[in-house]
Amino acid sequence: MTLEEKQAMSPRTACGYCMGGELLDAFGIKICDLSVSTLILFREQSHPGRCIVAYKDHVSEITDISDEERNAFFADVNRAAKAIHAAFEPDKLNYGAYGDTGCHLHMHLVPKYKDGYEWGGVFAMNPGQTFLSDAAYVDMIAKIKANL
Repeated sequence: MTLEEKQAMSPRTACGYCMGGELLDAFGIKICDLSVSTLILFREQSHPGRCIVAYKDHVSEITDISDEERNAFFADVNRAAKAIHAAFEPDKLNYGAYGDTGCHLHMHLVPKYKDGYEWGGVFAMNPGQTFLSDAAYVDMIAKIKANL
């Protein structure tokens, strides 16, 4: 698909979080559905255990949802964070909410390790350095699910 064809698509149909399939597979692997979100393992694993919590509906801003939905979204983020802490024991978990291009409410959960990549600095969105085997992704997902 050309860039022009992608740009002509509606935001929802061009969204990997909404559409799944190849659009999601390009950057992540669905772990499971949470209360109002989807938990996704980020394919690039320079930060072991890095995940994304994506809101269930295609909204751009936290202000686009009700207080109740916002509270449920942050409860999902918290649940995923606890699972990542239990599964991978990072020294710190950073949280990033971006969406300049995707415009779908989501939060990056980025484990940081004192002796690891980028400790003490801002993480690169997609450094493209560490990709795993299918078996390693399966193992990582099992560790997260066991702690949800």
